[in-house]
Amino acid sequence: MRPFGHELKVFSGTAHPAFARRICSELGIEQSKTKHYRFSDGEIGLSIEESVRGADAFVIQPTCNPVNENLVELLIMLDALKRASAFRINVVIPYFGYARQDRKTKPRDPISAKLVANLLTEAGADRVISADLHAGQLQGFFDIPVDHLKAAPILAQHLDARGLRGCVIVSPDVGGVTRARVIAEHLDATLAIVDKRRPRPNVSEVMNIIGEVKGKPCVIVDDLVDTAGTIVQAAAALLDAGATEVRACCTHGVLSGQAIERLKSSVIKELVITNTIPVSAHDNIDKITVLSVAPLFAEAIRRIYEELSVSILFE
Repeated sequence: MRPFGHELKVFSGTAHPAFARRICSELGIEQSKTKHYRFSDGEIGLSIEESVRGADAFVIQPTCNPVNENLVELLIMLDALKRASAFRINVVIPYFGYARQDRKTKPRDPISAKLVANLLTEAGADRVISADLHAGQLQGFFDIPVDHLKAAPILAQHLDARGLRGCVIVSPDVGGVTRARVIAEHLDATLAIVDKRRPRPNVSEVMNIIGEVKGKPCVIVDDLVDTAGTIVQAAAALLDAGATEVRACCTHGVLSGQAIERLKSSVIKELVITNTIPVSAHDNIDKITVLSVAPLFAEAIRRIYEELSVSILFE
């Protein structure tokens, strides 16, 4: 595929090869060849198995668990492409690990998200494409263009098909209201907020519900679900407040720790996530519905390659 002067090449790390294959299928191209291996001492090794000189290269790698392994592999891939004289190196990071470490909360804390942004740029990235960053301000951590895609229309379409138009969209905290409002507007829904207190990391205590939920189906909306403590407690609080049923939808299904066990025993009827992170067979329980955002990313890649506006995808 070379109608625009530079050949389009799509590479994949080992974090989510199925996602890369789906993108290539949407674009109608073959995935470019790489060889991934380990040295006997555990170091990551790889080689680019075809010429990339003058190519418009896209590297697909979410920095999900194991986050450090996937991040280092990504950095090594970028360095290899830079040294092989790729024309432009675009990093496709469906899920951006370390995004929650975006500020100092106490003295001597690192700002790890900024460090990762610097590492990617220094390794050779010319552009970043990601989805639903934990905070939109993370785009400012990069000194290169960032295309920040949104999964809200895909999630809202699914909820609409479930007959949830006019439901109550619930933000699990005040900071997530803007994100929840986008889906609420798609569904002509009202908004509610869970007021909670978090005494320590990954532990949250639901306090009370701000908004009217009695007699209505509710959908909790967040950017990600990690240990599931927040949404499970929020769902219980919503039922106690009179909601008829509770679902949840999040772009990124991190699902770490006891998340699956919590979800199994929770009152949540359905958890809707996207495939920005691979979902293992162990984690793919009946309550979880996985939607694909690969077509969205494929369209972004096509538009970037063809030098077309990407802003239409942000609406």
